[in-house]
Amino acid sequence: KIGINAKHVRLPKTATEDEASRVLRNIVKVNEDSSVHGLIVQLPLDSVNPIDTEKVTNAVAPEKDVDGLTSINAGKLSRGDLGDCFIPCTPKGCMELIKQTGVSVVGKNAVVIGRSKIVGAPMYDLLLWNHATVTTCHSKTTDLSAEVGKADILVVGAGKAEVVKGDWVKKGAVVIDCGINHIPDNTKASGKRVVGDVEYSSAKERAGFITPVPGGVGPMTVAMLMENTVESAKRFLQTFSPGKWNIQYNKLNLQKPVPSDIEISRSCPPKPIDKLAREVGLLSDEVEMYGKTKAKVLLSTIKRLESQPDGKYVVVTGITPTPLGEGKSTTTVGLVQALGAHLKLNVFACVRQPSQGPTFGIKGGAAGGGYSQVIPMEEFNLHLTGDIHAITAANNLVAAAIDARMFHETTQSDKALFNRLVPVSGGQRTFSPIQLNRLKKLCIEKEDPATLTDDEINRFVRLDIDPDTITWQRVMDTNDRFLRKITVGQSPTEKGFTRTTQFDITVASEIMAVLALTSSLEDMRRRLAKMVVASSKKGDPITAEDLGVSGALTVLMRDAIKPNLMQTLEGTPVFVHAGPFANIAHGNSSILADKIALKLVGPEGFVVTEAGFGADIGMEKFFNIKCRYSGLRPHVVVLVATVRALKMHGGGPTVTAGLPLPKAYTEEDLELLEKGCSNLRKQIENAKAFGVPVVVAVNAFKTDTGAELDLVCSLAKAAGAFDAVRCSHWAEGGSGAVALGGAVQRAAQAPSHFKFLYDVELPIIDKIRIIAQKIYGADDVELLPEAQHKVELYTKQGFWNLPICMAKTHLSLSHDPEKKGVPTGFILPIRDIRASVGAGFLYPLVGTVRT
Repeated sequence: KIGINAKHVRLPKTATEDEASRVLRNIVKVNEDSSVHGLIVQLPLDSVNPIDTEKVTNAVAPEKDVDGLTSINAGKLSRGDLGDCFIPCTPKGCMELIKQTGVSVVGKNAVVIGRSKIVGAPMYDLLLWNHATVTTCHSKTTDLSAEVGKADILVVGAGKAEVVKGDWVKKGAVVIDCGINHIPDNTKASGKRVVGDVEYSSAKERAGFITPVPGGVGPMTVAMLMENTVESAKRFLQTFSPGKWNIQYNKLNLQKPVPSDIEISRSCPPKPIDKLAREVGLLSDEVEMYGKTKAKVLLSTIKRLESQPDGKYVVVTGITPTPLGEGKSTTTVGLVQALGAHLKLNVFACVRQPSQGPTFGIKGGAAGGGYSQVIPMEEFNLHLTGDIHAITAANNLVAAAIDARMFHETTQSDKALFNRLVPVSGGQRTFSPIQLNRLKKLCIEKEDPATLTDDEINRFVRLDIDPDTITWQRVMDTNDRFLRKITVGQSPTEKGFTRTTQFDITVASEIMAVLALTSSLEDMRRRLAKMVVASSKKGDPITAEDLGVSGALTVLMRDAIKPNLMQTLEGTPVFVHAGPFANIAHGNSSILADKIALKLVGPEGFVVTEAGFGADIGMEKFFNIKCRYSGLRPHVVVLVATVRALKMHGGGPTVTAGLPLPKAYTEEDLELLEKGCSNLRKQIENAKAFGVPVVVAVNAFKTDTGAELDLVCSLAKAAGAFDAVRCSHWAEGGSGAVALGGAVQRAAQAPSHFKFLYDVELPIIDKIRIIAQKIYGADDVELLPEAQHKVELYTKQGFWNLPICMAKTHLSLSHDPEKKGVPTGFILPIRDIRASVGAGFLYPLVGTVRT
């Protein structure tokens, strides 16, 4: 009648404590459902088994406890915080009935009979805080009739039929009877009738006002439940803004000079990560805690939010950098802090997890810097939740399977191999699902191992791997130069079957690229199965599925697929997920993290992700590979530039990591700077080639002059940037990137005509040539003999229509890291091409780049 929708959840009478845990989970779900404003638990719990009533009652969120029975609401009532709690419905109804009599409670003697948590105790508190003088009576009260006789206001909730006699009642008193009891009555069809705790027929002759039973307090209790529910909805709407998070930001205590990154990180305590998860709209069963500062988010979030429109999608890239880096990570964090903490928009950063290689090298970590960091930086840079270790384990499982398979095929007969691969279990042999897939690939339409012919057994058990074609290497997440070339198989147990191989760094593993580009657990399973590790001696591709390990790989990666939730210094949310390098892989964080974040921020929010190295590398791969597989379309490119890098491109002296900057980079030189802006113009051109508005963020250093910063902004706009702004987020946090945030907001409203650079159906060489000429500025490409062979091989194997992931130096637009600015007149040499079929791209090796 009043527009309240109700849902009744029933449990069987046989519910146990275990069943109660399911009840608790359901209560938590209702707590987190913003469309529900009230939740009550019917007491007593009607179960034949013991259940902790207190635990169940207190699981209800206080703000939805319209019965007013949680310890928090009871505590607030007890201390007089009547405007900040829900009052239990029966006492609240009693007070409303008293109010309707016109009798003032102030200064009156009130007696409450009963001390239950539902009626007696809260009734005492309510009368007390309405300024009555209150006495509580109970079964141990020595002279109950005398106490009742003093009462101007009498509230009875004893639970005992007609315990209060009429002649006890003070003349003119207000009597509220909360009791419901059944006594025998032969005149009733049921043989009994309902009475209260007060002897009504005699008491009504003395009382000024008295409530009947039934028909008195009961209906008022129901009415107060409705009123509390409406009040709960009103309170919710007072703080709720559609599409806006109710999030608490951290205020920075800026210091000058700016302390070290680790000092800043440790001086800013992060919010509990479960609190941040709630603030951004994640449900408790969608979050797996890894301590207090990081958590994994389940992929079920995407399904729950599938009808929610996506937010605005922003990619941060940069000009061709110096070996020191130009602050893309710092800019990414500064921008989201500005958009969130200062411009009050829903915003997520999505960044890569750093490898321990650069973390323990000269470059260091990747959490950002200064007052624009992901925190805690130690946890961000070291281990995090173990995703990279899972990739290491999965990758090396494949490597072990390759060598073991070659060893066994070399040393055993077909029958012995068949017995190993399909052992007798329970008196019979049975093919596993993976083995059935292999039989199907071989066009052997049989499911009973006993029916295979000798020829079919031979084809089934022998992969016949050509050792010279193995592209799969072992990995570890450490820079260890002495593992760049090794010999395996030197133990006597390997019977002389040695081969030369190498270790790569973990983030170069194809499994890392698969993690970054997958769209679901099922998709990851398919991608892992398709990974090509070698060719047979007949030239056929050998996959992880052929080795029989794709299921095991999926199990090893089942937790790694979930994005990691962290936060910035100012309390804005960050997804840290996947970490492929951008020079030898595609250099972007995961599609899954971006998709979840885009749903969480909503249509007016922003997701800011970072593409590794310069726009010619990470951004090009973001568009042509990541966006191709994700189906997502970016709204804005943020191109990070620095005065020092532009001076380097203008002909400045060599910048060497670990050494002080030469004077040319710390003193004003507008001529050198303007000359170097040719690289900025080219990277703006590269970004605009994809049809997306470009905002240039000039990351200011303390040695930059105002004239230099103004010159870069002016030239950037002249080159076609939507806007160009100077930023000081390293020193000032989000407040130093507010202008950048505003520019990004405006650019996101501008028309975006996103397009890919090439059609994947083009021949391999044509796709490589398009990237080389349009993005790098090369005259042409040259395929060296090994690369030409791979073009022919991959075309024959059916991999020619995959996107291209160029493995190239990040220090130049060309293949030569010494050529700065905008090199021209060069031929791009392709020395080799490799296939990451599971990830879904071919990667040409340009010049001397190493993996």
